[in-house]
Amino acid sequence: MLLLTHRVPYPPNRGDRIRSFHLLEYLARRTEIDLAFPASEPIPAATMDVLKRLCRRVGAVPLGRRARWLRAARSLACGRTATEGLFYSPELHNTIRRWSQESRFDAVLVVCSSMVQYLDIPELSGVPAIVDLVDVDSQKWFDYAAQTGFPRRQLLALEARRLRRLESSLPARTSAIAVVADREADLFESFSSHRPHVVRNGVDLDYFQPNRDPADDGPPSCLFVGALDYEANVDGAQWFCREVWPRVLARIPAAVFRLVGSRPNRRARRLGRLPGVELVGEVADVRPHLHAASVVAVPLRVARGVQNKVLEALAAGKPVVVTPQALAGLRAVPDKHLASAATPAEWVDALSDLLTNPALRRQLAQSGRAFVEQQYRWSQQLSALDTLPGLAECIGVSHQPSAVSRQQSTFSPPA
Repeated sequence: MLLLTHRVPYPPNRGDRIRSFHLLEYLARRTEIDLAFPASEPIPAATMDVLKRLCRRVGAVPLGRRARWLRAARSLACGRTATEGLFYSPELHNTIRRWSQESRFDAVLVVCSSMVQYLDIPELSGVPAIVDLVDVDSQKWFDYAAQTGFPRRQLLALEARRLRRLESSLPARTSAIAVVADREADLFESFSSHRPHVVRNGVDLDYFQPNRDPADDGPPSCLFVGALDYEANVDGAQWFCREVWPRVLARIPAAVFRLVGSRPNRRARRLGRLPGVELVGEVADVRPHLHAASVVAVPLRVARGVQNKVLEALAAGKPVVVTPQALAGLRAVPDKHLASAATPAEWVDALSDLLTNPALRRQLAQSGRAFVEQQYRWSQQLSALDTLPGLAECIGVSHQPSAVSRQQSTFSPPA
């Protein structure tokens, strides 16, 4: 089969890569994979080695920074989405076309709406196409537009409308559409009258383990983990530092809020100068930071699908406080598996209770770990792929490539 991802799917150190890598690993045990993707940054040789052990062929095509933004502007001017322009590469198009001439694929799996454009390649006509939208991206852009002012609001809303039009065209073009959560399936069905299949995310329960000897000494600390150049993460962190954390400090002056994540932008770096806030930035391994934290906060105001950062914090045995937006894609029960807070006052109360009560932290952490063990094993979630129309026929025969263990690799999970 042909697998098209919008970024390199390894290492699994951010949300899109986490899902893409586990999809690849699962499918590579069942069929031969040709993997192609655009690359916006240099790819280490070790990463390519991992991918080549899993795949028959790997096509990684560099995207020039200036060229991709010019293509985004041209795409927008031609009535398409800027997103499509950002992820289009003539070289990648030619690579996929050449492969399709050399091999008759049994199926093509496209990850994210930005890669749907490559299904227009003539040689892929008639090949069963499966699109894993993961989230309904158009809604994210509508949400961004609602939180900003003129003229940026108009541009974001335009991108949202065009993405919605692209998403609406998919039922007529594909054998199956997948999303990550029931909420995303409900939303897609509301504007297309077609209900996608739900293929939920999981969590690596072996990699993210509770600390065997949790320490309750030292200053109380709160942790946020997320890529710090991603708008939803930076927006949530800014809101938290402005509306919530100063009031927590008023109650618990010794408390520390730490920001861990790759590529902090200027707005994220400014947060590190605030009282009681520490910008850690990119780390080689996030697990020691999870284990050292008293509480993990996920204060996202814009969130689609399933938040891997929540699943991994729960798997690491940490009490977690989330917004309703970050909770919506999960099946967790507030006050049983984690805590949920909407208003600044609710956040302050929830964090104050957890930061000052070790017994409450342990109780919530144990319940959260048990929850993900029961509900979010990758093998359990990805078995839904076995029944997707167009894909089930392709993966019917067991196939065993070289195994790739997450434990054997070194990377920065998860941002």
